[in-house]
Amino acid sequence: MRFVVVTGMSGGGKSTALKMLEDAGFYCVDNLPVSLVEKFAELVSMPGGEVNKVALGLDVRSDQSFTDATRILEKLKSTGYKIEILFMDADENVLIKRYKETRRVHPLAADGRIGDGIRAERRVLDRIRRHSDYVIDTSHLLTRELKEEIDRIFVENAEYNSLMVTVMSFGFKHGIPADSDLVLDVRFLPNPFYIEELKHKTGNDREVQEYVMGFPEAEEFMTKLTDMLRFLIPNYVREGKYRLVVSIGCTGGKHRSVTLANELYRRMKDKGKYGIKLYHRDVNQQGK
Repeated sequence: MRFVVVTGMSGGGKSTALKMLEDAGFYCVDNLPVSLVEKFAELVSMPGGEVNKVALGLDVRSDQSFTDATRILEKLKSTGYKIEILFMDADENVLIKRYKETRRVHPLAADGRIGDGIRAERRVLDRIRRHSDYVIDTSHLLTRELKEEIDRIFVENAEYNSLMVTVMSFGFKHGIPADSDLVLDVRFLPNPFYIEELKHKTGNDREVQEYVMGFPEAEEFMTKLTDMLRFLIPNYVREGKYRLVVSIGCTGGKHRSVTLANELYRRMKDKGKYGIKLYHRDVNQQGK
C-alpha cells in the first residue's frame, strides 16, 4: 500500500495537492486529529482491505500537536510502515499575499500578524521538512504545473529529487528578480528591438527566435549554460537545495532573454530527475 502524508506551510498548497492525489485514485483524509493518526494507519493497512493508495493531510494547529505528529510518523516508519512525506512550501511574501487575498487567519498568528505566524510555523515544521521525501515549492507554480509534478511523483512514479528549477526571463530596466540564484546577462547579443519587423514581437514568436538564435554566439552561450547547469544541478540536489531560479536578462525582457529562456527550458525539460518551469516576468512590459 502507498501511504502519503501531505503537510507543509499553511497556504503552501496542501489542499490542492490532496485534491490532485484524490483525482489520481488516492483515498484522501484531511485534518485528522493527531491522536488518531496511528489508529488510522493500522486500519487502512489491514490485510484484505480495498484501499491501496492513501493520502493523509496534516496541518499545524499548535506546536505541541505537530510535535506529536512528527513523533508518531517516525514511530510508524520505524515499525515498518512505508510512509512518504510530501511537504508543500512557498516563500513568505507569497504566503502573506495568499492570506491577504483569502482574508484567512494564520493558525499560529496569535496577535493577528501573518508574518509572525508564518515564521513560527516554519520553526515548528523544520524537522519534518528536513525529513520529507518530496518538497514542492509552489511560489511560482501554476495549478497545471503543480499537477504535472504531483503526477510525475505519484502517478508516473518517476524518481524525484525535490528540486524545482525555474527558468525566468526578465528585463534589467525593470530590476533583477530578487529570488534569483543565477543571473545571466544576454545583452551582448544584437537587439531585435531595433529591427522594425521584430520590434513589436517577442521571444515567443518564431521570427524573433530565429533572429536571436541565428547568431553563433547565442548557440555557444546556450551550449555552455546547459553544460554548466547539468554539472550544478546534481550538486545542488546533493546539498539539499529545493529551488533553483535561473534568471536570464536583456534590456527590456521581451526579445533576447525570452528567446534564450525558451531555448534553455526546451533543452533542460525532461532531461533530469528534477522539476522545471518557465516564467517570463517582463514579456508584456512596454519598451525594448
